[in-house]
Amino acid sequence: MHQQLLKEIELGSKNALIKKKFVKYYIYNGSATITDLSKELGLSVPTVTKFISEMCEEGYINDYGKLETSGGRHPSLYGLNPASGYFVGVDIKKFSVNIGIINFKGDMVEQKMGIPYRFENTPEALEELCRLISKFISKTSIDTGKILNININISGRVNPESGYSFSQFNFSERPLAEILTEKLGFQVCIDNDTRAMTYGEFLQGCVKGEKNVIFVNVSWGLGIGIIIDGKIYNGKSGFSGEFGHIHAFDNEILCHCGKKGCLETQASGVAMHRILLERIGKNEKSILSSRVASKELPLTLDEIIEAVNKEDMLCIEIIEEIGQELGKHIAGLINLFNPEMVIIGGTLSLADDYLIQPIKTAIKKYSLNLVNKDSIVTASKLRERAGVVGACLLARSRMFED
Repeated sequence: MHQQLLKEIELGSKNALIKKKFVKYYIYNGSATITDLSKELGLSVPTVTKFISEMCEEGYINDYGKLETSGGRHPSLYGLNPASGYFVGVDIKKFSVNIGIINFKGDMVEQKMGIPYRFENTPEALEELCRLISKFISKTSIDTGKILNININISGRVNPESGYSFSQFNFSERPLAEILTEKLGFQVCIDNDTRAMTYGEFLQGCVKGEKNVIFVNVSWGLGIGIIIDGKIYNGKSGFSGEFGHIHAFDNEILCHCGKKGCLETQASGVAMHRILLERIGKNEKSILSSRVASKELPLTLDEIIEAVNKEDMLCIEIIEEIGQELGKHIAGLINLFNPEMVIIGGTLSLADDYLIQPIKTAIKKYSLNLVNKDSIVTASKLRERAGVVGACLLARSRMFED
């Protein structure tokens, strides 16, 4: 049933494209009456009634009963059938991977966080990623025949339209999304990790009606997601949001992009990690000193954030300095975009006020008062789940884009 509609959409049949509009409306607006749909989509009530009836028979839409009104006839309320399709989201981290499955309504039905995975830009790491995804799907309790799409978050330059990744897993002239589709046996799309986090926060996080939002992802790297008038801004080739690669310093620190002086070299998880190791190497004290001296497994950002939240003074001092530097440059974004909301997310944001307060202080100092008063600055509500939630929601929305 569900595969049939997707095939019709791919072929571009008029009826299927109308049904696609219905699904898209319900995704973003929840349940609605036939009259609501008629007004929003510019279709006659008889036409909407006909398509709703067909989609109820096909199992895509449920009749949720009569809507209580003050008088007159009570219209029926319709919405997506949660069990008519499922969408998988995969969020790749440096030392782990998070995987989740949502139903058609966007409810998370299964989720596994922190699956051990060592991310490396190698064919072997790509094979291991596919193995972990396949294993997760094989153990799920849902009907895997109803999985309609998988979205995988990848850091760096990603073109979601063409399916190419230009920074990671770029081993073939073919699109990475196409290769992953073959390996996994399900339709696969890819997107930038920060953009996915932004989308997750926009639909299920702290955004409550705001249409112009900037999401700042402070993890190992540094990127932003941009929402303008309620829509994610991708840029021409999907490369928007490379905030970390703005030239900000006259230092000699080589960024992983190959250039020197990038903002990311002094204001990111990579910077936090490097500065902490340098200062411990100079005999400054930290609760992580013995951990660093052991040289066993690589020190993770999660361990550093845990030390911050245990009030380790060295870690607190470093993260506050990073917050001040970030705030200066976020002030510039606020002056440029005049957003309603700026969300601070990513691993470093889990340090809460140790990072957020220095950012807010610097924003007030370096942005125009008349502009920054329009912008709410807040921490991510979804926290470490933002990426996997966003990946799942992107897997769903990409099936029904115009």
